[in-house]
Amino acid sequence: MTGAERSLLVAKAKALKALGHPTRLFMVEELSKGECCVCSLVERIDADFSTVSKHLSVLKEAGLVEIEKRGQKVFYRLRATCVTQFIGCIETAIRENAERYAKLAR
Repeated sequence: MTGAERSLLVAKAKALKALGHPTRLFMVEELSKGECCVCSLVERIDADFSTVSKHLSVLKEAGLVEIEKRGQKVFYRLRATCVTQFIGCIETAIRENAERYAKLAR
């Protein structure tokens, strides 16, 4: 493995790790519907501002979201829109596995 290949794998792992938390997955799914102010995410998640900001920071560091400041408000939008297809693929696999195991249990 070359250094460039390793660097790319590390970046991919960082993005996947960022998606590896239920709150961050929720945020990505919400942002897939359109940009959102941090204050709206705080309300939807029912968490304090600093917790939501930390989760958004992880997603930003992984290159999955981007920010735009407008006056006092900070808006986030999904940068890697293709991630919703990946999440949908995972959801399909989960449902298919559940159905398969349900049939085996009968």
